[in-house]
Amino acid sequence: MRTWSELDVPGGWRTEGDEGRILLTPPPHAHHHGIAAKVQRRLYATLPEDLEIYRTLGIHIAPLGKLYVPDLVVMPTELIAAADPETNDPMDAGEALLVVEITSPGNAGEDRAKKHRAHARAGVPMYLLIDRFDTRGPTATLFTGPNGDGTYQHTDAVPFGTSLTLPPPFDIELLTGEFPGPT
Repeated sequence: MRTWSELDVPGGWRTEGDEGRILLTPPPHAHHHGIAAKVQRRLYATLPEDLEIYRTLGIHIAPLGKLYVPDLVVMPTELIAAADPETNDPMDAGEALLVVEITSPGNAGEDRAKKHRAHARAGVPMYLLIDRFDTRGPTATLFTGPNGDGTYQHTDAVPFGTSLTLPPPFDIELLTGEFPGPT
């Protein structure tokens, strides 16, 4: 954790910690950013005042010793305000209401398996995986109801072009037809 927080990485690059390794990831493709912007815009339509959407916020999954930097994280604003300004420590993943990962060709497997299980284990209520590279075709999947054992009780997967409902506190229809496909 200390090494991660002290790293000086090039602009736009991300570092994550997993299984004792620090991973350096280059900036994603423009389509990746476009999807994140569309999701963020839809979330803001109904987002309660005490919540905020954060891009590339470091979150720590303490039971597994993992540190991830999702594409989007919805967290209570009070937790961000209370963060120590003298450190770059990540936030506790268990405090997030929603974590959004958008796959890239080099990380799709990690987002589908490792991160999915880690967020369920941390108790993140909703994990949204937007997978432009799914072998069945571009898909958006919402996982809800973490069991704490690395699985979610409910999975709702839709192909791009189909709306996906996000439950309270969001109560929105995510319009996946607006997302660009793989590049």
